[in-house]
Amino acid sequence: MNTKPNKTIYLADDDADDCMLFEDALREVSNSTELTTANDGVELINLMEKSVPPPPDVIFLDLNMPRKNGFECLEVIRSTSKWKDIPVVIFSTTGQEEMVNKVHEQGANFFIRKPGSFPKLKQAIKQILDIDWSMHSWKPSPENFFYQY
Repeated sequence: MNTKPNKTIYLADDDADDCMLFEDALREVSNSTELTTANDGVELINLMEKSVPPPPDVIFLDLNMPRKNGFECLEVIRSTSKWKDIPVVIFSTTGQEEMVNKVHEQGANFFIRKPGSFPKLKQAIKQILDIDWSMHSWKPSPENFFYQY
């Protein structure tokens, strides 16, 4: 029996309730996905220094976190050679155009505004999990970058 998870996901978010909701939604979408959470950007970078390689299949990254925010994490990830190709999905409550544009320019793969309902959260996670990243190493155009459910 193969016990290796289909996908490995890192989630960096300082909101414990959001992390629990994300995990619950993920379990309903895919029970063969391994989730590792970090409570802030410093914890995420420390985790990555210890455990990558192998890289996660995707990183969900909140922008507003203490110690090291999502912008700073994204900058470190994209400037570190062994991490620079890991897909990063910004997962934030903000939808301000200025912030969306900034992380697009910094090299994030997608920006998802945190959905207001559990079914929409499941839909957002499923959409990201369904992406074959080996076929999508490209950077999406700005109009295909921001998802709001």
